[in-house]
Amino acid sequence: MEFARKPHVSRYFVICTVHTDDCSLGAAILELRRKLAWQGMNLHAEQFHATKDPEAVRNAVYELLGASRFRVDATLLEKSKVFPGTRQDRFSFYKHAWYVHFRHCGPKISSPGDELLIQAASIGTHRERAVFRSAINDVAQQVLEGVTWRSTFWSASSDPRLQVADYCAWAIQRAFERGDDRRFNQIAGNIATCHDLYASSDEHFY
Repeated sequence: MEFARKPHVSRYFVICTVHTDDCSLGAAILELRRKLAWQGMNLHAEQFHATKDPEAVRNAVYELLGASRFRVDATLLEKSKVFPGTRQDRFSFYKHAWYVHFRHCGPKISSPGDELLIQAASIGTHRERAVFRSAINDVAQQVLEGVTWRSTFWSASSDPRLQVADYCAWAIQRAFERGDDRRFNQIAGNIATCHDLYASSDEHFY
């Protein structure tokens, strides 16, 4: 969530969610991890991580994701176009990003009477995590009508489906920032929505 034009700072902030009806995708990811370990692959210590994984590991993960069925929704916010008041602090910006994303996809992945477990990958310090989680809860309360829901704010290593979301977000971000759509195309069959929030605006604030 750094807002600056300099090397190694991303152009977009991406909120990416993966929706599944059961835990089978997570089980498949864990089985793949065991398989790759048996083959002697160089795996990241605790989890699949798209940025850190070797190319051979990425190939295997994206092959699995391309052959699986789940729903991906993504909202991209070009950071230089975000109004300064919206990014006055990390909490305000994070809550804004979650709101515009979940307002759009929340009603599409749930209906009144459904039960929904919202699992977000934790970020920030211990104190910040409590604030970020409250942002998710506030947004869910505004958007989900008639849905029984609970939220978690866990590390990505705790649930393989959070690692799937990381891989999907990485593919989408590379497609928009670098024009590299190879990985995007591998998961394209699962992408329900991919929205560049400020695409129609030419106004930049830095």
